[in-house]
Amino acid sequence: MRQEWALVTGASSGIGLAYAEELASRGYRLVIVSNEEQAIREKAAYITDKHGVQVVPLYRDLAIPGAAKELYDTCQERGIAIEVLVNNAGMFFFHEVLQAKPLTVEKMLYLHVTTPTQLCYYFGQEMKKRRSGYILNMSSLSCWLPYPGITLYASTKRYLRSFSRGLRSELADYGVSVTVLCPGAVATNLYNLSENLQLLAIRLGIMMRPEKLAKRGIDALFRRRYSLVPGLFNKICTPLVMLLPHGLVRWIMRKTRLLKTD
Repeated sequence: MRQEWALVTGASSGIGLAYAEELASRGYRLVIVSNEEQAIREKAAYITDKHGVQVVPLYRDLAIPGAAKELYDTCQERGIAIEVLVNNAGMFFFHEVLQAKPLTVEKMLYLHVTTPTQLCYYFGQEMKKRRSGYILNMSSLSCWLPYPGITLYASTKRYLRSFSRGLRSELADYGVSVTVLCPGAVATNLYNLSENLQLLAIRLGIMMRPEKLAKRGIDALFRRRYSLVPGLFNKICTPLVMLLPHGLVRWIMRKTRLLKTD
């Protein structure tokens, strides 16, 4: 069994939980973080029972100032040296930016920009000193599609992709690898779809199960790949969608009423 530690944010459900299980199945001890206190404790016990690895559950709100430093300090105090960092915590909303509540905008910026950047900074320092480590940042297929309704979401995910590219180059000579994952839709509760619609989307190749995504993501991480766009559907359709003029996309959304306006 491995002795290294992996840290996964947003690990109480969905993709984060799938990442935690995938790493546990490979023998990694875990620090799992979530803003759902009861759920993260229950998942820690579940992973320990299933995979026989040590799991430390931490209840933390990563959408507030100082959250990254506090998380890093906690690991330092407990003598936990993180070998694998998975920045997965995130959120989604489908609104025009100016229709969103101020707190919602601030929360997304912290979860997708500030906190993952700071976690890379603090834990990356330790990895650089050890000349060993892996960082996986969760971007999105939408980073190439800054369309109405997902303007802020897509922009923050594009930042993560760009940041990961630069950080990878800076850490390349120190034995630390940075990978960015850009998935399309994943069958989680993020989009509030019914189970039947999720199953249909999976059959059509539009959605991917979180367990499958996690395995591909961790495989790419340990193969030291820069980025991964999983799924044939995503690879084919994304370049085509990028050719659509923004004016046409806006017209379609207005006509179909996909995006509510004042």
